[in-house]
Amino acid sequence: MQYPEPISKLIEGFMRLPGIGPKTAARLAFYVLDMKEDDVLDFAKALVNAKRNLTYCSVCHHITDTDPCRICDDKARDESVICVVQESKDVIAMEKMKEYQGQYHVLHGAISPMDGIGPEDIYIPDLIKRLQDETVQEIIIATNPNIEGEATAMYISRLVKPTGIKVTRIAHGLPVGGDLEYADEVTLSKAIEGRREL
Repeated sequence: MQYPEPISKLIEGFMRLPGIGPKTAARLAFYVLDMKEDDVLDFAKALVNAKRNLTYCSVCHHITDTDPCRICDDKARDESVICVVQESKDVIAMEKMKEYQGQYHVLHGAISPMDGIGPEDIYIPDLIKRLQDETVQEIIIATNPNIEGEATAMYISRLVKPTGIKVTRIAHGLPVGGDLEYADEVTLSKAIEGRREL
């Protein structure tokens, strides 16, 4: 049996979201149908407002409703350190820790030749422009610990090192509270590589 067209369109809309298959999309569509009309309107307005009112910071490319973003505009932050991340959600994760007080640079992706994504397709050229300002002393590369993230980290490192700016990479390894016996070989090797003196 076919769904009525409005439900089919709603299901198709949910299926455009990453990680949402047909069953989950149908469940979400029927959940929306059971919601109060005011709640549905508020949800729809929130979607439209997010799309219309959010942009990328002209300095760091983090998602923002002001330009420059609040982090770039904060004079109390350390302008000598830039943490390079893949996505805006990575900035949010770093900020939750409340320890890092430097600047950010969001790449919006990672180098992936298999997917046809090269350095010019993400915000690496903009990062290099930012480094021409002599206040930057260190770049912390916090890309994901996968093939694409590592390739991106190595590429940025090779570009930046000749300038004399210090390039560091966040440590990878065992999570706090994790057991050695359950760790895979790659995680263990990264933990050994990233060891430090006590």
